[in-house]
Amino acid sequence: MQETTLTVSPRHHENLLQVIQSYYQLTKPRIILLLLITTAGGMWVAAAGQVDPVLLLITLISGAFAAGSANTINCLYDRDIDYIMERTRHRPLPSGRVQPRDALLFAIGLATISFTLLTVFANLLSACLAMSGIVFYVLIYTHWLKRHSTQNIVIGGAAGAIPPLVGWAAVTGELSWAAWVLFAIIFLWTPPHFWALAVMIREDYAKVGVPMLPVIVGDEPTSRQIFYYTLALIPVTLLLVYPLHVMGAVYCGIALLLGGIFVKKAWQLMQAPSDLQVARSLFKYSILYMMLLCAGMGLDSLPWTHQLTDAVASNMQLLISAVLPTQA
Repeated sequence: MQETTLTVSPRHHENLLQVIQSYYQLTKPRIILLLLITTAGGMWVAAAGQVDPVLLLITLISGAFAAGSANTINCLYDRDIDYIMERTRHRPLPSGRVQPRDALLFAIGLATISFTLLTVFANLLSACLAMSGIVFYVLIYTHWLKRHSTQNIVIGGAAGAIPPLVGWAAVTGELSWAAWVLFAIIFLWTPPHFWALAVMIREDYAKVGVPMLPVIVGDEPTSRQIFYYTLALIPVTLLLVYPLHVMGAVYCGIALLLGGIFVKKAWQLMQAPSDLQVARSLFKYSILYMMLLCAGMGLDSLPWTHQLTDAVASNMQLLISAVLPTQA
């Protein structure tokens, strides 16, 4: 790690609110929100739409603390390159508002609280999965892959795919095939999502020597990879419908509609790989896609949704029987 951050003069907070804001920023709350949505999606599907609200709340709080811990350590490790890039120079660590030792203690505290809450109120499996997410994100992605491999996002994406496993395990105490499909969905979604962002801020990554795919191979090959991963994502989302049968027609329709739009935007980027506006549109939609897909899972898993789809199916059968009577 470069010595740049070690020469930053400490800046003092003027009041308690500023202290809270600085530590809050360390956790990267905007990233956490999406992780919590996927956690809730996993819980909702696992519980067939009838999640214990107390368990849901505690699991989401624990997940937020675990993700906040991982993100804080990421900020701690990357404070040298954050200082170089203008858009990140004013973060709490490179700006000197929070000292490295204090950030590390904060991260350890968050992880400890997360593990304790999940162990006590859910189960040990969910707690261990949450801790594995921290370890994978810090050691595999941040320390090993981010600065050394163009596949950093592909392999490192496994860390972001762990939250639905935590949610599933919190509800059931085990991991079924459906849980691993949820993992695979987020794993395949991550490269299109993050590479679209990397295209937008390619110069920043090049400036600090981070080998993101657009920096090393260029926009055109990156856009092709985005399109291929997006194509691979769509059939995986449908595995929850068939052969696993944990999702029904409502989710299937939502997944196909959202997936079709995702593929269209990925195709548009492949036609204009250096168009930052197209890349930004894809990046923003990828976030909306994951949020709405998880919402679709929750909607489909509700008991009244099952009743509605069963009623529609029964009426369709009656209609078909009336129009095409069985031959004697």
